[in-house]
Amino acid sequence: MDTCARCGAVSGTPCEELFQRLLALDHSRQEPWGPLHGVAVACYRLQHPASLAEGTHAFPLELLRTHVEDGAEASRKLTERARRANSHRVRRREHGAPAAPRTNVPSGFTFTVAEVAVDGGFPAEGHTERVRAWAEATLAAWSA
Repeated sequence: MDTCARCGAVSGTPCEELFQRLLALDHSRQEPWGPLHGVAVACYRLQHPASLAEGTHAFPLELLRTHVEDGAEASRKLTERARRANSHRVRRREHGAPAAPRTNVPSGFTFTVAEVAVDGGFPAEGHTERVRAWAEATLAAWSA
């Protein structure tokens, strides 16, 4: 068992590999995984923020707050609105220096992708509740 230096997960499988497994399920668009894709991506990125440039954490946090406070349907609608507003998707910077990495990022989260994965397979039973717990733990750490 290894401990992830970024999120604190203790697992025999690296977080990145678990996340790729989850994305494959998300992209199937089947219940319960597909409708929670935006929330899962937000949780993972906020717990593994290497790809988060300074100032790009606001939307993922808003999405998690919406999910926790207003439910899965509200977070799905917020994700869809954001997707429509960004019809060209996120573009990589083509000129200039790369964005500065996010500083003051929390670590040692109380619920991680490893807990959502359970046995590494992201079982359907209880998945919705585990993703909610993941969102709550991520919000709590970022709010501290």
